[in-house]
Amino acid sequence: MKLTILGGGGFRVPLVYGALLGDHAEGRVTRVTLHDLDAGRLSAVARVLADQAEGVRDAPEVTATTDLDEALRGADFVFSAIRVGGLEGRAADERIALAEGVLGQETVGAGGIAYGLRTVPVATHIARRVAALAPDAWVINFTNPAGLVTEAMSRVLGDRVVGICDSPVGLGRRVARILGADPDEAWIDYVGLNHLGWLRGLRVGGRDELPRLLADEEALGSFEEGRLFGPEWLRSLGAIPNEYLHYYYFNREAVHAYRTAGRTRGAYLRDQQGAFYEEMGKPDTSALAAWRRTLADREATYMAANREAAGVGERDEEDLESGGYEKVALALMRAVARDERTTLILDVRNGTTLSVLDADAVIEVPCLVDANGARPVAVAPLPYHAVGLVTAVKAVEREVLAAAESGSRETAVKAFALHPLVDSVAVARRLVEAYAAEHPGLAYLRR
Repeated sequence: MKLTILGGGGFRVPLVYGALLGDHAEGRVTRVTLHDLDAGRLSAVARVLADQAEGVRDAPEVTATTDLDEALRGADFVFSAIRVGGLEGRAADERIALAEGVLGQETVGAGGIAYGLRTVPVATHIARRVAALAPDAWVINFTNPAGLVTEAMSRVLGDRVVGICDSPVGLGRRVARILGADPDEAWIDYVGLNHLGWLRGLRVGGRDELPRLLADEEALGSFEEGRLFGPEWLRSLGAIPNEYLHYYYFNREAVHAYRTAGRTRGAYLRDQQGAFYEEMGKPDTSALAAWRRTLADREATYMAANREAAGVGERDEEDLESGGYEKVALALMRAVARDERTTLILDVRNGTTLSVLDADAVIEVPCLVDANGARPVAVAPLPYHAVGLVTAVKAVEREVLAAAESGSRETAVKAFALHPLVDSVAVARRLVEAYAAEHPGLAYLRR
């Protein structure tokens, strides 16, 4: 099989290739095509992949191209992890939002809206090229904002595009570990939107073990989300929120921490990865070793400002392991290509799963996956506090999609103004003006 990776010069591509190297079963991926607009980054990542493949039997063949159509032809799966505007764009998103006193995180609040506005037109173009050149391919979307971008692509590709995220998987594994359960054997009751969901139960042998965790003060404060939100708030919710809900539940504290930090997360990653790619330009650099060092630092500093706002220290070693989006992607490909039926938390169209949303709304829930694709399982209704957030953010996503389609600056203002973390129409107008002036990718927004 051929796997095409869009954003193939991206820093986390070696994670995906590493997962493929461990798969030797029949029907595995044998060819990987990397696509990126930056030839230098493509070359750097290709060097890391070559180091990974050294000594590995039947390692997938790797090619690289800056031509999108060439990359897509003959693809069985397309993994999309593009970053429109690069990390410089993310840093600008954060800076502009924080200047107005609102959150600029890349998927949440004003920053997420700005990122979505410049990414949706590109993702839609990619979806159309996939439909034209590889109509039988399955698209696995990791491009942020993942739920919004998956919904945009689904308007072209239907259910042949599936979004993935490592946050809910990582959360489920941490909760299972604290409860002494095997995460691969537990049923995780998780529901919401991408970066806006709640773990409401964890069933082992048909029994929900989450109430046992919520009743144990010491255990509840012993893992990342417990320290981030605090045991008292988790007991009040009766659920464990996705870490990104910290931006909603502790918004003032998060904004203050971001405004007083020496650098925003986007600026930090821009500088860190810039140094990595510069190092990769030296012929005597050990590519894989340099990549591993940079990755370790990246994971250790993840959501550092939020931990500072919560008054907790550095990440514990056992919390450093993410949900492994590359493992989710591999499991998804296996299930579809080989009909290896499995259950994964994915971003898919709602259908009738959540009655408060329409059928085409992309949600994040457990799905049954096989050769026919991913289908959301039935879940219990959302509590009202979750309904409020989910429907408000979905309304914002729809305005982003409408603005991207129409080019209406007025609709873009509406998207910002309706977000729960943007508290003023006047602020929304200033944000649109500032983002449009900063990003060439938003030139399509008409006055």
